[in-house]
Amino acid sequence: MLLDTPLAAIKTQCLLFSVIESPDQVRLSPPIMNQGNVDAPIVVVIGGGFGGIAAVQALANAPVNVVLIDKENHHLFQPLLYQVATSVLPTSNIAFPIRRIFRNQTNAYVFNDEVVSIDCAAHRLTFRNDRCARFDYLIVAAGANSSYFGNDHWEQFAPGMKTLDDALIIRNRILRAFEDAEAETDPEAMREHLTFVVVGGGATGVELAGAIKELSVDSLSKDYRRFNAKNARVILIEAGDRLLPSMSARSSHEALKALEKIGVEVRLKQSVTQVDEHGVTVNGETINANTVVWSAGVKASSLGASLGAPLDRNGRVLVEPDCSVINQPHVFVIGDMASMKCAKSGKPVPGVAPAATQMGQFVAKIIAGEARAGGAVRKRAQFAYLDKGSMATIGRAKAVAEVAGLKFHGLIAWLAWLFVHLILLVGFNNRILVFMSWGISYISFSKGSRIISGNPPSRVVAPVGSRAGDSPEDRRKAVAELLQRV
Repeated sequence: MLLDTPLAAIKTQCLLFSVIESPDQVRLSPPIMNQGNVDAPIVVVIGGGFGGIAAVQALANAPVNVVLIDKENHHLFQPLLYQVATSVLPTSNIAFPIRRIFRNQTNAYVFNDEVVSIDCAAHRLTFRNDRCARFDYLIVAAGANSSYFGNDHWEQFAPGMKTLDDALIIRNRILRAFEDAEAETDPEAMREHLTFVVVGGGATGVELAGAIKELSVDSLSKDYRRFNAKNARVILIEAGDRLLPSMSARSSHEALKALEKIGVEVRLKQSVTQVDEHGVTVNGETINANTVVWSAGVKASSLGASLGAPLDRNGRVLVEPDCSVINQPHVFVIGDMASMKCAKSGKPVPGVAPAATQMGQFVAKIIAGEARAGGAVRKRAQFAYLDKGSMATIGRAKAVAEVAGLKFHGLIAWLAWLFVHLILLVGFNNRILVFMSWGISYISFSKGSRIISGNPPSRVVAPVGSRAGDSPEDRRKAVAELLQRV
């Protein structure tokens, strides 16, 4: 890895590396224990998601040095983020230290840093602190963020769910809403506290809406004195004509029926035109709600724009059939950041975890082959995505699944969903802990991670007893307010 920084600074910051000077730059070689590989190509991977992790692992036996860079120090299992947001799982159960994953991979090095721009022609990266680094091969797998379709100011009122911090913000807002309802005496404000709006009817929106309703019915209904948590209103809004557009119409219909059966209000063919501190506006109707969550769309990391390659309307990089950037054969883009079509089906490759994993493995195979051939760019294969199926869970013993051409729903689909997600989790301990959490939740109808952190502000309009005076009559009114069940 080539760093354009003073030699003294490198010696101070990178004590594990030996240093080789050249006329105009400094080259960092691997640790002493790997001196035999000192002249091997440097493969830099940006992003510790599914694609980045898969690429690094697939290069374990290749004659290269692999450097993984991520601004977070953990790999995040995003499919279960909604369970953190709804108090089913703690954060530690779905996150795993990246460095721990590659503990035994001697050609892999992990750096906790953020890349802000890429110069493909110069093979140069620039970090947030203005340091620079060079690479021989680059794999960009920086993922995606929530897209508000040009209304980024909505984010403060309707957070998306892409990171652990996002999930904790949503969890805080959901639990805070129930706490505010317990202290509220104003009927209209009470309704706003207990109204939850989820925008977007994809897998994340469906799973989140079902989990919020399940939380209110199964876990919270016995914990509050002044209101019935079962009456919480959960609204799922989808602009399209059906839920789960990536799945079959049959699965969409089964998901709709399951959500409506547990009490979720589903609104199809309705678009959100405004989001503010009071709630959302949908087809001209204002829905007052203190909690709004956004799952309606994604946009690729802005890092893709620095590559100088064509982008699609969602900011994804248009790549060649081998996942490389146009006219830059040593730079690859994979996962949510790549826009491409499957070589076999001709269909767009979806932005899902299995696709990112397969792309990471595919690109790693290309790099390993060329490294063994002395670095010469050979005729490359074209990426073909193998679709192993789709799943979405709606709630307790309710899910839809499509695997190997088979479509099923209900308990069997739910059990399949549990099994697949346990297998895909990184870390044996995480699998055991998640399995135990699910088992306890299923048996006891409770959620074990109902912790509010960060002291989010209360939105109570008329707290219990706030209008009482000092007279005995006022005191009796205050007590009556306390004892009243709304």
